[in-house]
Amino acid sequence: MVIGLLIIDLHIPHARSLKDKRMVLNRLRDRVRSRYNAALAELDHQDKWQRARVGIVTLNSQPHIVDELLQRVLADATGCLEAEIAGHEIRYF
Repeated sequence: MVIGLLIIDLHIPHARSLKDKRMVLNRLRDRVRSRYNAALAELDHQDKWQRARVGIVTLNSQPHIVDELLQRVLADATGCLEAEIAGHEIRYF
C-alpha cells in the first residue's frame, strides 16, 4: 500500500477576508474530491487571508497510480484562476 501526500502552498491575491479564502478552498476541495476521489485539508496559515497550505492525500496498491493522480491534481490546481501556487512538495509513505 502506497500513500501519497501532495502539499501545496497557495497565494490567493483577491481574498480580502477569511470568508473569501474559505470559498476558494471549498471550491478546490470539492473539485479534488469529485474528480480525483482524494482528500484535501488545510494544514497551515488558517488565520492568513491570502495564504494557505493544503495537503491532498490518496492511496493505492500501485505506486505509479498514486504518482499519476497527484500529478494530475497539481496540474489542475495550477490551472485554478483564483489561486497561485507558491510551492509544492510530494511525499510517499
